[in-house]
Amino acid sequence: MLSQDSTNQAAPLRVGSLFSGYGGLDLAVEEVFDARTVWFSEINEPVARVFSHHWPDAPNLGDITTIDWTTVPPIDILCGGFPCQDVSTVGKRAGLAPGTRSGLWAHMATAIEALQPEWVVIENVRGLLSSLAIRARSEGDNNGQRNPRTATPETATSRDMESDPWHLGEPAARPLRAAGAVLGDLADLGMDAAWIGLPASAIGAPHPRFRVFIVAHRPIPDAAGIGRLTRRGNPATRQSTPRDDRAEPSGHRPCTPRPERISAHEHTRESVDVDRAALRRWGRYAPAIARWTQITGLPAPAPALLDEITGPRPSPAFVEWLMGLPAGWVTDAHHGLTISQQVTALGNGVLPRQAVVAVSAALSEITR
Repeated sequence: MLSQDSTNQAAPLRVGSLFSGYGGLDLAVEEVFDARTVWFSEINEPVARVFSHHWPDAPNLGDITTIDWTTVPPIDILCGGFPCQDVSTVGKRAGLAPGTRSGLWAHMATAIEALQPEWVVIENVRGLLSSLAIRARSEGDNNGQRNPRTATPETATSRDMESDPWHLGEPAARPLRAAGAVLGDLADLGMDAAWIGLPASAIGAPHPRFRVFIVAHRPIPDAAGIGRLTRRGNPATRQSTPRDDRAEPSGHRPCTPRPERISAHEHTRESVDVDRAALRRWGRYAPAIARWTQITGLPAPAPALLDEITGPRPSPAFVEWLMGLPAGWVTDAHHGLTISQQVTALGNGVLPRQAVVAVSAALSEITR
């Protein structure tokens, strides 16, 4: 965690939240950086009600594509998990491309360019490491190196992809992966970045839920005065060269060593006592359920809702518990969400404990 003393700040660091959901990533960022969320952006109105309930003083800026960043209050940290539908391994794999939901990353990059936060925290699914990135064609651009013929989702195959074990992109003449595009954009914006992939089970949760977390830091605020866009109050002096357009492959650069594996979360390796009643109720899942109960201090609710007409369906309260959230964070009747809306919001959300461990590990890698 960054203390206020270490950041030389009298007040908590200010967080701006994009694609906010119910605020799982914000909870983690606030804990790690000792910060507070001052505004958020969420277009799903029912879910926005949940966020507003927990952060009543933070206004909702609404649709990220229509925000005028020159009017937005300054922040120290920008966080967000841009939509994963097009990079998820269970989706259509359209990739990080213009016109897709996942392509909204470009608007987050615009926000970074305009607001110049010191820190950026990003969360997304595992597919970010394997999905393709397709760049928008600029006027007068023949699209030759930026989007080679094999980089289209329809024709690209595993043989066309780079062999880099980190899956971030290597030769410029081959398709760039989505994670590589995000990291390249952050580099264009003058930020150092570290990333980590972490399953929720690594911190004791009774499910895998692998997620990728990226933490970026601006070591010298706008040192060169360059960027892809004109900056607020500080016009760019020249245009930077996009990293994925270079003629020379990235393999010529020395690679940083892989970070050490993070230590196990408290209680994840401890044995747990499972009584006969728990075994009868949960069967082979009893040890995992008991461990998460011990870690969170919260008893497990019933896993399903029974209905004579529709049959059993997932219990929102149980999904909420699986995410390590306090009881009622999303499911409180005060929010006015239907059962389907609750399950959808929880399924799209971030597990705060998982994010705390991952962001802390990436932060240590950057500040080391």
